[in-house]
Amino acid sequence: MAAVTNDAPGAASGTAGTLSGTAGGVPGTGGGPAPEWAAEQDVREDDAAALVGGQFPDLRGAPVRLLATGWDNTVHLVGERWAFRFPRRAVALPGVEREIATLPVLAERLPLALPVPVRVGRPSEAYPWPFWGAELIPGEELAEAELSADGRMRAAAGLGAFLRALHDPELAAEAGGGLPVDPMRRADPGVRAAMARERLGRLVRRGAWTPDPAVDRLLADGEKAGPPPGPAVVSHGDLHLRHLLVGPDGRATGVIDWGDLCRADPAVDLSLAYAGFDGDARTALLSAYGRPVNAGRELAARVLAVCLCAVLADYAESTGRTRLLAASLSGLRRAVGD
Repeated sequence: MAAVTNDAPGAASGTAGTLSGTAGGVPGTGGGPAPEWAAEQDVREDDAAALVGGQFPDLRGAPVRLLATGWDNTVHLVGERWAFRFPRRAVALPGVEREIATLPVLAERLPLALPVPVRVGRPSEAYPWPFWGAELIPGEELAEAELSADGRMRAAAGLGAFLRALHDPELAAEAGGGLPVDPMRRADPGVRAAMARERLGRLVRRGAWTPDPAVDRLLADGEKAGPPPGPAVVSHGDLHLRHLLVGPDGRATGVIDWGDLCRADPAVDLSLAYAGFDGDARTALLSAYGRPVNAGRELAARVLAVCLCAVLADYAESTGRTRLLAASLSGLRRAVGD
């Protein structure tokens, strides 16, 4: 089963029942600057039990276990049914508000499951930010799944059909009016190429990545290009290897972690076509997508694929997530391949 977050399961730590922030250093390293994913509010299991039980009496006393931690959210599973998502950093709060407002609308129109905020918690003295719970979506992150070739074909085709529906201009007109337009400039290959080089440089210095001439050439092309023209569509905004859920046979079951929901060029979501799939599976995805992907859009998608995989690899290597690191490095290679 998978949570509504973007990072792998982690272990709870510290004194139960105490909300705490992380400041001043990297946890467990004895000092140094805090990493960019360090929590400002760390909701532990007992904290989650108290917050959920206090606002949702029918869940009072239900078992709570930590399901996942990520850059922006901690997720606890309550009663083996409800995945509650607690922001870890203030920067995530606008995305939380967009999820609460927009995901119920999108869920009615899209062919894969989304985490729908059915239970919305209010800020309080115990926890200053809104939080929300959705029914757990079955499946495993693509980054963690060990799929056969046929399974990857099924996952790719399912994702392609999902993106076709998500990028429907009618959906943008109906549900996208209040969404920001590519606020992180993910469709701009010049911006993303520079960011990718910086992340890859970190990995090289730590011995986790050997420079690849094909990646260098792609980023050089991206640095000379502008963002693809065209109307903005509703976009997940951060669709990478951790956000597509699949079943044991590879069938796509859901798409999670919509904190970067926005309007953007289709290239932003199509980056997963290049980071997550290659060969016949990628062909199946683009066929199911059924919308034109011109050279400029493909370049932007490939550059973003490299950037996202480099960020994931940096995070995975820094936090000891070996499977995510392997998947991210494989994604780098796929992003420049056929």
